[in-house]
Amino acid sequence: MTAGGGAWVLGVDSGGSGVRCALGRAEEGSPAEVLTSDEPVRTGPAGIDAGRLLGQLVPAAMELLARTGAERVAAVAVGAAGMASLGDDLRAKLPAALAGALKVRRLALAADGVTAYAGALGQRPGAVVAAGTGMIALGTDLTRWRRADGWGHLLGDCGGGAWIGRAGLEAAMRAHDGRRGGSAALRERAEALFGPAAELPGLLYPRTDRPAVLASFAPEVARCAASDPVAATILREAARNIAESAAAVCPEAGPADGDSAHGTADESVSECEVALTGGLFHIGDALLAPVRQELAALAPHARTVPAAGDPLAGALLIASALAREELRLPHHPRMLWVTTERDG
Repeated sequence: MTAGGGAWVLGVDSGGSGVRCALGRAEEGSPAEVLTSDEPVRTGPAGIDAGRLLGQLVPAAMELLARTGAERVAAVAVGAAGMASLGDDLRAKLPAALAGALKVRRLALAADGVTAYAGALGQRPGAVVAAGTGMIALGTDLTRWRRADGWGHLLGDCGGGAWIGRAGLEAAMRAHDGRRGGSAALRERAEALFGPAAELPGLLYPRTDRPAVLASFAPEVARCAASDPVAATILREAARNIAESAAAVCPEAGPADGDSAHGTADESVSECEVALTGGLFHIGDALLAPVRQELAALAPHARTVPAAGDPLAGALLIASALAREELRLPHHPRMLWVTTERDG
């Protein structure tokens, strides 16, 4: 039986900076009550630690139910960083645990890229680039997901904050050594933030939060780009990487609605909306302008659009659609895993 629009649903956004929970009605656009924890969920031998996540999620849900006066939750959607690769423990434990604690039978477990997509574009075809410390692009034609990058700072995340910061610090070290490709401006900013250049390796390499430290230098690269050609080249290369990932996941151009029977192939090419979301894009036009230029060259049918909402809004949207049995985003065992056991 479909839950009505008046049913309550829970959206959860779990990432490196903590866990956010939102409880709202299943109608689209309804206001939600939000609780935030700054304690991130850890990973262990089985992947994302389901017990630690439940230890935050269930008390938060109970508090939100008490605040709103809601009696029960019709559906839950959990978006988690690392779900695609590290979500086995969550898939094994969350359905039974949430059924017992919250009496909920409809559950979606999503990669954080999927909740970013849903928050940005809802349930329509297109592509989303989520860029912060890392970078991932995700697209769908509503039949399957396409993913590009998001492989972490050692294997990818090309164009993301850690990538830009690392390139900027490399240019600073080149200037320190007197090698070609160095930037005196970036060396000056690196030493202002971290101390003498020769001591940077000893400061950086032991850090367990190395990607975040690298990403903290990305805004400095952006600030230098207006007057420093090396910094400007780094941002242009980052933009090219971001655009390549976006182009790789854009649904292929095809007949626009209503045109296929009458128009020519050239007349019927449809657009692909590409939403750019995440803290990296707060850098502004120093990055956004070259991203748009590179994307226009690589995928002429792509058009950048503002993101409608964030990943927490996306989790709430998925939960609402699941409660109403109107979830159109493609199911996938690692990207968007759904269970819909019925009551009784």
